[in-house]
Amino acid sequence: MGRRRKARELAVQILYQCDIAKTDPEESLALFWEHFPVESEVREFCRQLVLGTLDRLAVIDELLGEASEHWSLGRMGVVDRNILRLATYELLDRSDIPPSVSINEAIEIAKKYSTPDAAVFINGVLDRVKRMVHPVGR
Repeated sequence: MGRRRKARELAVQILYQCDIAKTDPEESLALFWEHFPVESEVREFCRQLVLGTLDRLAVIDELLGEASEHWSLGRMGVVDRNILRLATYELLDRSDIPPSVSINEAIEIAKKYSTPDAAVFINGVLDRVKRMVHPVGR
């Protein structure tokens, strides 16, 4: 598994913890690294993803609310919600990552950590988010 995929998977786990337990992200990151040490490159990318996602959470959740037809964020599974949040952060703020990569990574993480139907749902929502954020291709 590539370093960035590993960082994304870890970021989803940390976002999940912050979402459920309402923990401080810096504390969650420090505790996580204490128990699950990883190489510095993975740790730094994961940290950027977690803090960036949480910093833009209000905007991200608003976009996801608009893009997820007939689904409120509270009705989504916690894993799915945080996969969507992470990928939406990438679509919004990470111009160094092609949108197709962000969406594909989210789909692959969903296949691994969520239900069989989640990947299709996540793909559809993120495709709508992409069109909202990048109306003219990219």
